[in-house]
Amino acid sequence: MTIPECTEIDQFPHNVVEIENIWVPMSDGVRLAARVWMPEDAPKNPVPAILEYIPYRKRDGTRIKDDSRHRYWAGHGYVCIRLDIRGTGDSDGQITDEYSKSEQDDAVEAIAWIAEQEWCSGSVGMTGISWGGFNSLQVAARRPPALKTIITHCSTDDRYADDVHFMGGCMVNDGFFWGSVFYHMMAGAPDPEIAGDSWREQWLTRMENWQPPTSHIWMKHQRRDDYWRHGSVCENYDDIQIPVFAVGGWEDGYSNAVPRLLANLNVPAKGLVGPWGHKYPEMGIPGPAIGFLQHALRWWDHWLKGDDTGIMNEPAYTVYMHEYTPPEACLPYIPGRWVTEPSWPSPHTTTKTLSLNSDGLSETPGPSVKMQHVSPQTLGATGGSWCPYGMGGSSPDLAIDQREDDGQSLTFDSAPLDDNLELLGAPEFRARIAVDREQAFLAVRLCDVAPDGTSRRISFGLLNLCHRNDRENISPMTPGEWTDITIKLNDLAHSVAPGHRLRIAVSTCYWPMIWPSAKPVELSFMAGESAIDLPIRPQREEEQVSFDPPESAPSAATTTIEPGVSSRSIDRDLASGRWTETLVEDAGVFHIEAIDLEVSHGLTCTYSIVEGDPLSAEGVWRWHTTRSRGDWDTAIYTQTRLRATETDWLIDTDIDAQENGRSIFSKAWRERIPRDGM
Repeated sequence: MTIPECTEIDQFPHNVVEIENIWVPMSDGVRLAARVWMPEDAPKNPVPAILEYIPYRKRDGTRIKDDSRHRYWAGHGYVCIRLDIRGTGDSDGQITDEYSKSEQDDAVEAIAWIAEQEWCSGSVGMTGISWGGFNSLQVAARRPPALKTIITHCSTDDRYADDVHFMGGCMVNDGFFWGSVFYHMMAGAPDPEIAGDSWREQWLTRMENWQPPTSHIWMKHQRRDDYWRHGSVCENYDDIQIPVFAVGGWEDGYSNAVPRLLANLNVPAKGLVGPWGHKYPEMGIPGPAIGFLQHALRWWDHWLKGDDTGIMNEPAYTVYMHEYTPPEACLPYIPGRWVTEPSWPSPHTTTKTLSLNSDGLSETPGPSVKMQHVSPQTLGATGGSWCPYGMGGSSPDLAIDQREDDGQSLTFDSAPLDDNLELLGAPEFRARIAVDREQAFLAVRLCDVAPDGTSRRISFGLLNLCHRNDRENISPMTPGEWTDITIKLNDLAHSVAPGHRLRIAVSTCYWPMIWPSAKPVELSFMAGESAIDLPIRPQREEEQVSFDPPESAPSAATTTIEPGVSSRSIDRDLASGRWTETLVEDAGVFHIEAIDLEVSHGLTCTYSIVEGDPLSAEGVWRWHTTRSRGDWDTAIYTQTRLRATETDWLIDTDIDAQENGRSIFSKAWRERIPRDGM
């Protein structure tokens, strides 16, 4: 299979002018820093604008991908604006949390300012991946008059139930991965070439005003309270009254939001889910990547220019239907095909119910049989990251062969399939269970097992049993009491081949993706009274779906000084029982040619736990970043450490900021936060 690479295009219908920095004024006097690409004749012939509004430093943090995307769209007749959020990058002010009301207020002001400029036709679109996808939805719900449409990538409509912090009421360790880098990145200095002589004062003020780091804030909200309802557009989908194009990837942590948005928005909407991780589709890994920049142009042209591109005549939901491939931690390509549905929920899908019997999965319930299970604390070693980022395809962050975890779980297998079975949607697991603790969680995995025994995870779901009825008004379990629970697994699109088997694997641990319960848990499971509802997509004749090959504008020119490295390893000390996973994600050292800047950044993360002792669990995230040009030399080193007792979270965060090799700011936070049903 030939995997198409992204072709760089440097000739466009419009000559592009780039403005390295302009200031977008806010009503309180703060200036937001923006980088702009526009057709050279836009001041005389105004065109629509496309805004990306994120905190990741437009000057040096996202420059490479910004050039490739925004220059491309500018070359096709748009003003593209990459705006640093208040208190980040080169923008004035202070940031202390994600998705704040002030962030949204600034966006509303910025969109109004953009629409009034001589080069703008008065119509604005908004887009972004992850943070930029989140706030595209959130700002759309604020209804600024000039905002006409959005394209949201890898985002969510529900900040509590379906974000990096919690899943099914369980604490996701990726939330601390993200929280540690969020604090680290936001503490960076503005560039003196933009900020001028005040850069150092701004830098020190940013760091001094952090109270406390964001991961500490999030752990004070362990239920779905008003903190999480803010910015969750699922609270009222009708707040959004403009067209929405929602994009995701099956290997990403946020794919569930795409079908959910299609099902609940009452505006023109499209959904696209590919095989990718946390990546834009034109750079999608695992592949195949697609020509999404061209496809997005059809959306922009339709909703911002009023051109009839035909995109709204096409099916509402387009997804990549996976075929089986042996699982690997680094997977460049997944075989499959594109399929479509006219709407979502689809009128074509049906439900197939399989009973979890003591002898496996069957269409007929078997006798009621009590089964008991205790999961090892290290179960989950094959699970990969909650949100695989791809990292250029070299990062080992995908789930691998599940047999090791399957062998330590309560499992239920089907007979080998006689015919192909296509699944599209969210499986639902229903079980009658009891546990011996007031707090426990269940992890449920759906696997495609090949004839050679290799097990590929194709979906999973989690439930903190204290959250079985409500995400806010939680209630402890009564030890030994039988309880009926339901777990909705992640949406999927997967074709199970003849001769393969389906497997359901149930466990009470999933480390290091999920923080463990305070005590080991014994699960009692009633086979014959438990089942899985599978979403079936009947095979039918359909039009061939295809995309143009991926293309983009040239990326920002860089020179590698020291190559990056990505690795993930697990060490098991057989004497002590301690299990340690070490993750390294280091971008190396590189030089950004256009701004004569040398940059390095990277992470070393360790998760460790002693078998049989959940209170031994520990996560440590260490980040470093350096930036230098001539005699300007800055560095930031941070560490976040998470532990827990039976009753409390123990969170330690440290920062050391250096100028020319000398520490100019350091601070340490030591916080103890009560565990709340976790």
